[in-house]
Amino acid sequence: MFIDKTTSAGPDPEGSSQVERSGATERTVSVVIPTLNEEKNVGWVLARLPDLVTEVVLVDGRSTDRTIDIARAIRPDIKLVMETKPGKGAALRAGFAAATGDFIVMIDADGSMDPSEIERFVDALHSGCEFVKGSRFAPGGGTRDISTIRRLGNGVLRTAVNTLYRTHFSDLCYGFIGFHRDKLGALRLRSDGFEIETEMTVRAVTASLRIGEVASFESERQYGESNLHAWRDGRRVLRTLLRERLVLPETTLARGTAERR
Repeated sequence: MFIDKTTSAGPDPEGSSQVERSGATERTVSVVIPTLNEEKNVGWVLARLPDLVTEVVLVDGRSTDRTIDIARAIRPDIKLVMETKPGKGAALRAGFAAATGDFIVMIDADGSMDPSEIERFVDALHSGCEFVKGSRFAPGGGTRDISTIRRLGNGVLRTAVNTLYRTHFSDLCYGFIGFHRDKLGALRLRSDGFEIETEMTVRAVTASLRIGEVASFESERQYGESNLHAWRDGRRVLRTLLRERLVLPETTLARGTAERR
């Protein structure tokens, strides 16, 4: 595992070839977007997805507004997944299961993340990373949407993950993430809430995936109110950090050893 803070693409690692772009062989890219009543925001996000995106999976938590109608109008080829279980984690897990691209990138539907930055994630994945985190605090990143409480909390949790896992992340609680789809099994995701972003990160570490960070700028949510609750979700993130560090994860090798005894 390594932490590589880069936004540039290097030699393309071996793997399946699916799409031609700019004369170079590229892998297919699925973007997973969880939504819940984002009719004023989702169109902005979908209209700005880069051309390299080959599949869009929208996971809707039973919106009561026109989120789905607007998404279909802007992106007729969108793959729609209806998720009845509440929580961002449940929505993302459903979206990951439905995605078919070689690379998966997850992005919020509220307009706070710039869809054009997806290219940075794809470049890093092509350059050898297997799991890539967006960072608001890496050189070139930034944020207009973090309160003092959230900034302090993120700092505490970032220190915790770097201490517990001997890593060097510059950001933790940020949900702009990309990874190789064939590594989804190694992440063993089970969280239903916002803590899934932390679960993904620490399980990428414990699975010894090649990890990278790319700079990202977080804008304010365009319309509406966030479903994030700093204190409640911060406690859930901390519990996830401690649980994953203190409980030995089950592995294929461990199961096989137990079965042979």
